[in-house]
Amino acid sequence: MSASTMTLPASLAYDRITRVLGSAWFFLLGLVVTLKLGTMGGEPWPSIVSSLCVAVFYLLLALLILTRGPAKAQAEGLLPRIAAFVGTYFPWTITFFDKTEGTLANLASTVCVLAGVIMILVTIRHLGRSFSLVPQARSVVQTGPYKWIKHPLYLSEEIVFLGVVLQHLSWMTVALLILHIGIQVSRILYEEDVLRRTLPEYSSYEASRWRLIPYVW
Repeated sequence: MSASTMTLPASLAYDRITRVLGSAWFFLLGLVVTLKLGTMGGEPWPSIVSSLCVAVFYLLLALLILTRGPAKAQAEGLLPRIAAFVGTYFPWTITFFDKTEGTLANLASTVCVLAGVIMILVTIRHLGRSFSLVPQARSVVQTGPYKWIKHPLYLSEEIVFLGVVLQHLSWMTVALLILHIGIQVSRILYEEDVLRRTLPEYSSYEASRWRLIPYVW
């Protein structure tokens, strides 16, 4: 029996465990926000709408993690996994922080979260089950927003995260936002590396697209 054959069951078990635990985490966050909605009857509508959008976002992430397809390859080593874990799970503990009271901040939060969720839905329509957390290679998607940028899902997530920060605005949450951006950049670089090594068609694709923001990066 080859080494690769021996490690296959372990890889499948790891994938199933991360799916279940990752999905459960975002279901929990969605439940927490939903329960908070039940106590927000007297609050301004921007605050209620922004919280509702965040709850939908968490439930969407839980569903995507649970239904993603198998990978052809993934980034090797511990650092990519740490970056994926921290970037995916840790920053969203912001949900447990105190909420911002200002109407303007909640309006801006609503706009960001709604825009980000819509972008995620559009992106997922084209990405399908190629969604992943740890940098992995499944296929090179070139339709929809992928016609213009290589990582629309990261951009969408960051817009949502900005909206959540505006809901819980403080120096600590701003620091978390800066940290999250740095981690997302590292995840992008790890992902590009594994795609470049695994899918030959990726080299020609990446040469003609910007990463996140056209004419900037």
